[in-house]
Amino acid sequence: MNHPNPAIVAQAAVRRFPRAALLLLCIAYVLSGFVGRDAWKSADMTALGYMTELAQGTAHWLTPTLMGVPTDNPALLPYWLGAWTIQLTPAWLAADFVVRIPFGMLLALALLSTWYGTYYLARNLKAQPVAFAFGGEALPTDYARAIADGGVLAFIACLGLAQLSHETTPALAQLSFTALFFYAVGAVPYHRISSAVAAVLGLTGLALSGAPAMAVLFGLGSALIHGIDRSNEEPSDNPSSGQHRQAIWESIVIVLGTACVALMAYALDLWRWKIQLPHALWIDWNGHAQLLVWFTWPAWPLALWTTWRWRRQLFSRHISRHLALPAWFVLVTLIATLLTGSADRTLLLALPALATLAAFALPTLKRQMASLVDWFTLLFFSGCGFTIWVVWIAMQTGFPSQPAANVARLAPGFEASFSILAFAMAAIATWAWAWLVKWRVGRHRAAIWKSLVLPAGGAALCWLLLMTLWMPLLNYAQSYVTLVSRTAKQLDQPGCVETLGLSQGQIAAFQFYGRLQLRAMATTPVCPWLLAEPGVGTSTPKNLDTSLWMLKATVIHLADKEESVLVFQRK
Repeated sequence: MNHPNPAIVAQAAVRRFPRAALLLLCIAYVLSGFVGRDAWKSADMTALGYMTELAQGTAHWLTPTLMGVPTDNPALLPYWLGAWTIQLTPAWLAADFVVRIPFGMLLALALLSTWYGTYYLARNLKAQPVAFAFGGEALPTDYARAIADGGVLAFIACLGLAQLSHETTPALAQLSFTALFFYAVGAVPYHRISSAVAAVLGLTGLALSGAPAMAVLFGLGSALIHGIDRSNEEPSDNPSSGQHRQAIWESIVIVLGTACVALMAYALDLWRWKIQLPHALWIDWNGHAQLLVWFTWPAWPLALWTTWRWRRQLFSRHISRHLALPAWFVLVTLIATLLTGSADRTLLLALPALATLAAFALPTLKRQMASLVDWFTLLFFSGCGFTIWVVWIAMQTGFPSQPAANVARLAPGFEASFSILAFAMAAIATWAWAWLVKWRVGRHRAAIWKSLVLPAGGAALCWLLLMTLWMPLLNYAQSYVTLVSRTAKQLDQPGCVETLGLSQGQIAAFQFYGRLQLRAMATTPVCPWLLAEPGVGTSTPKNLDTSLWMLKATVIHLADKEESVLVFQRK
């Protein structure tokens, strides 16, 4: 017996989101953060260090190292992409910019895969809206397209996506290949060949990006869901039907592909178990809860609403792939988030599937709830945008005085600069937001994706404002450039420089921005200078022989007092 479908959608509600507007929104979101900045600390800068050493031939391609130290993340492909880009682009282009080109394409791939993955899941028979007695229900293709528009809008709207998706780190590669595999499994019933290619690329890329365990779990779970799924079959079909046998064979192929990926990861020594069981402490669980709430907002409340409204299909005897598949991706990622040290970067992988679940809430969203989302989004992002503008004006003019004083206190030594291009882009984005708000509160034809327009537009607006108006301030506070330049002034004809206790990000920054020849501290000094991290509770590290080295200066990152370097000169 088929359970009733909660989606009651008329054809008038599935009009297409303007393609030009959606494309511009995606382009603006992708480019903001990839253009016009330095490498930020510390993961972004560290990744650049590994890529640079690979490109220069000072590290092995199968074991990327930075000054001889291997990476904590067992990833290969992200560093390969950056190194290949450095080698293929002209030398006059800055390496910290060119390495962002493939990662910008990876973010675009994640957006595209999320749209198509949601689209093909919405084409599922059990996902389609209820047929009206006298016709007029939404056409399957139009309905799936509208749901996909909502899915990509929910994806962009997630607050946690902004910064991590614009870093040149393995986390972005893992997100992109997760979304690609998610699309592949969703599209199997419609495009078997292209889905097979996408599945291979997705699982292989995910494993090579440092997440082989996630690739195996996604692959095995998806194969099981696809194998027992009969939601695209007619009620008269029987378990021995050709369509069902075809699905079983496709599931077997997915399992075999997953096994091959697991073996490849084993051969390349990519299996690194870093399971950390959560402590039974309120502070830990409260931290995870807060991360989940803000990182996945506004997708998580809509996903919960989807789970409730579609519960009869999600927990029915006959599985519905449009719900079970994204639910599996979300469940695996949530469990991994609790068991890994990098909770935010792990949780990033749940966003494509979570956005899909949020999109399926749209056909069942009540008017009161939609209005609540709209008003909260309007007030929140308008307030954030206003604050960004006020602080920028204060940085430029000194008025209002309190924001200017706050900037001077948090970033001492920072000098604001004016960019006509950044100002123009920010002004255009603000005008677009005002127009969008006017459109949303005005009278217009109903569209089921309308409740996610303001969240996506607001998230893109604030991110673009930060990456234009506040870019000089963020560069000053989030990069190592100032620390490196202030340290370099203390070194007279440095030649080679020894290091002790520096983080990987600091080492990469001194090599790339300082052009220093770094080497680990030797028992007998071979370099005239030594850069060291301060010891705990003391200015001199305990394992440093003070009879050989003389402290010359202590250089502190002006925007981060916890970030400091000791400069020693050989006696």
